[in-house]
Amino acid sequence: MSGSGGGVGGGAGGSPNNTEWRFNQTLRNVQGMLKGRSFPGKVLLTRRSEPLSPPDYSPRFESEHDEDERKEGSQEGEGQAPGNSFDNASAKKSNILSTSSSNSLPDAQGLVSGARATDSARIDKFTKELSRPAVILDNLRELSWSGVPPYMRPNVWRLLLGYAPPNKDRREGVLTRKRLEYVECVSQYYDIPDSERSDEEITMLRQNPQIQKSLERILYTWAIRHPASGYVQGINDLVTPFLVVFLSEHLEGNMDSWSMDNLSAHDISNIEADCYWCLSKFLDGMQDHYTFAQPGIQRLVFRLKELVRRIDEPVSKHIEEEGLEFLQFAFRWFNCLLIREIPFHLVTRLWDTYLAEGDYLPDFLVYISASFLLTWSDKLQKLDFQEMVMFLQHVPTRTWAHHELEMVLSRAYMWHTMFKSSPSHLAS
Repeated sequence: MSGSGGGVGGGAGGSPNNTEWRFNQTLRNVQGMLKGRSFPGKVLLTRRSEPLSPPDYSPRFESEHDEDERKEGSQEGEGQAPGNSFDNASAKKSNILSTSSSNSLPDAQGLVSGARATDSARIDKFTKELSRPAVILDNLRELSWSGVPPYMRPNVWRLLLGYAPPNKDRREGVLTRKRLEYVECVSQYYDIPDSERSDEEITMLRQNPQIQKSLERILYTWAIRHPASGYVQGINDLVTPFLVVFLSEHLEGNMDSWSMDNLSAHDISNIEADCYWCLSKFLDGMQDHYTFAQPGIQRLVFRLKELVRRIDEPVSKHIEEEGLEFLQFAFRWFNCLLIREIPFHLVTRLWDTYLAEGDYLPDFLVYISASFLLTWSDKLQKLDFQEMVMFLQHVPTRTWAHHELEMVLSRAYMWHTMFKSSPSHLAS
């Protein structure tokens, strides 16, 4: 795997027609990541010598899923609007700025979403929407943007991603079929005899705990079924929120005390299947973020640089004068969707907004990242190159609660509203 964050793990070496080689190489890549052999998104500790040219705006990579999988769950009640045609401008209410917060750090379980996600009025709205014969996805996205009640999150996420169909009568049948399909994929690609593996592979497999084992199966199956991407560093981070949310349907108490020993093989299989299909749906709109050279992420980094220059010219000028490239810190932000930059108890809340954005997420990520960076605008202007590198590698978010995250999202929404009708603000 690439050591500079985001390189393709199994895209080089060996014969491209050698299926056995590709399977084994993919498994080694996934296992190596899970054993901590590499760290996605390392910052390059070098100054810029020559200006970087803007990235090539190549066409978006087409999903590997067939047409039926892309449209699965899109059949809904008469008059139902497609989930991904949602207009962001009508979704996010201006009163997000009045979000209440706690002065103390939330419980480490990470399933508490703040007062806004759990007040009785919002719970009633979610309950009403989810009880419809056919869920109206536009309404569900609007509600979810500001946070989803934790115990509703698994069902809401399945619906927002199009994994579960809006039509209640079809939902259970579709989920059962997709879960069985995942089991067949694991059987075909992953569950092979030890006689066909190397001694090193067998040792690595037997050392993994159960959750790591589930992650390994999910990532390996995804990589094999998406040969244009293979395994790209950072995808392991993207599985984690799904795993936490779907485990929460079966396990109670603090997340640190969870044990998959308490789950049946059937439950574990369903959890893995839900994670796999939700990850696949989630990445369908960002395929070129996780292909060779990851051109989609490079585009977002370039747009972030331009946006920061328009919003906060002093900090943009200081970063440039110190020779620090946005690619050196923002690549990891986009690659891992800020999962590594904020406390884990805030990640599922952030992902409520991600999933509510639907196909518009890559565009909105630029504004979220700009808001995140400019949280420390004054601080950054006082730092030299090396200090900025160290600061942006370890941004001081450990004590953040919901209030700080809501402020980041509020600023992002405000700037997106201001600039979305003026695309020239991102032009060089």
